[in-house]
Amino acid sequence: MQVILEQQAKERIASMIARYFDGKARNGRLFINLGVGIPTMVANYITSPSIYVQAENGMLGVGCAAPEGRMDHDLINAGRTCVTETPGCSYMDSAASFGMIRGGHIDATVIGAFEVDQKGNIANWIIPNGKQLGVGGAMDLVTGAREVVIAMQHTSKNGKPKLVKQCTLPITGIGEADMVITEYAVFVFDKGRLILKEIAPEITVDELRGITDAEFNV
Repeated sequence: MQVILEQQAKERIASMIARYFDGKARNGRLFINLGVGIPTMVANYITSPSIYVQAENGMLGVGCAAPEGRMDHDLINAGRTCVTETPGCSYMDSAASFGMIRGGHIDATVIGAFEVDQKGNIANWIIPNGKQLGVGGAMDLVTGAREVVIAMQHTSKNGKPKLVKQCTLPITGIGEADMVITEYAVFVFDKGRLILKEIAPEITVDELRGITDAEFNV
């Protein structure tokens, strides 16, 4: 198995997710929310003008990260990265932003996770005794969005699988994950089963099983 460097892994995950949504947008416009971390990078790779990216801090029409010389520190996404605007970009207060999320007006959300288990449970908001301000909008997003896509590296920094049989960390959403995209694979949940849909060229199915605690079908 070829090890993929961290930054390369993050960029691969973000570009794969953007490609997935670019394909879906052929059928009409999409409103998607991008969470903190790898998810915010997805905006750098989206090409379809039919995709409108929402940031929970109150921006609809988030573009790619702002290049040097064009950074406006009042113009940021949920991860506090300076971003650009797409045509028709609009702004709202936090109440309206979360009203959009809780009211079912978001087609999909992309969020990171510490763990996802084979039943689609998501743990993404805290590691006990770790530094964390709070859950943020994660619980609203996983229940309010029509589709939940998890963007995460396949293993933790100490090499432990993040796709597990059963979550051991505090749960954000029960059975809410629809898709998991890592640098090595794309998985979907179908009728309570975790199914491998795509695999990276650097790894075999047997090697993938070796770094995946969760049971999955091919």
